[in-house]
Amino acid sequence: MIKSFIKKLLFPILKSVYNIYASKERNYSYKGINVKVMPGVFHPGFFFSTKILLEYISRFDLLKRTVLELGAGSGLISIYCAKQNAIVTASDINPTSIKNILKNAELNNVKMEVIESDLFDKIELRIFDFIIINPPYFPKNPGNEEELAWFCGNDFQYFKKLFSQLKDYKTEETIVLMILSEDCDLQRITSIANENHFSMNIVFQKKVFGESNQIYRID
Repeated sequence: MIKSFIKKLLFPILKSVYNIYASKERNYSYKGINVKVMPGVFHPGFFFSTKILLEYISRFDLLKRTVLELGAGSGLISIYCAKQNAIVTASDINPTSIKNILKNAELNNVKMEVIESDLFDKIELRIFDFIIINPPYFPKNPGNEEELAWFCGNDFQYFKKLFSQLKDYKTEETIVLMILSEDCDLQRITSIANENHFSMNIVFQKKVFGESNQIYRID
């Protein structure tokens, strides 16, 4: 309880510091991948979720597997998958992120399909071997493009739409992975998943600087 209260007090300060840092294009390198992160795009090095997802995904053989990343941001995870010879589709609702992904794909000499889409809205109906999700989870309506990476809506609209659409793209063989922090309302998100006949099972967990992050497989 105390830990959660302290984090809520610190969040506006940390967010302000991040906004200053993210106001300029930044270079970032991880696992041999070099990316540029444009202003208004979620920075994969400033937070732990991207690196934790990559740590887990690296366990899979992605050769010729079809991969969809929802909310790809700068494209780091999608580029990693493409470098493993996966067939990658990277999507994001933020048009600046789309430009950033295309720029970084060219920078890393990889080919992938890049689609501006609100979740599955503009994704052609097909089956993917992997669907990877690093979602916004703070319950507030986003006020601009940048905040789409942080806030899921006052009534968790992001998750309601995600789980209602997911059933059309998932088979029993599809591996759907989503990372969440202990800071989010896990009970509410799990409830929304259950209402749409999905279960969320922890497959990987890592604590960094006292914050626990879990990767869920959605079945």
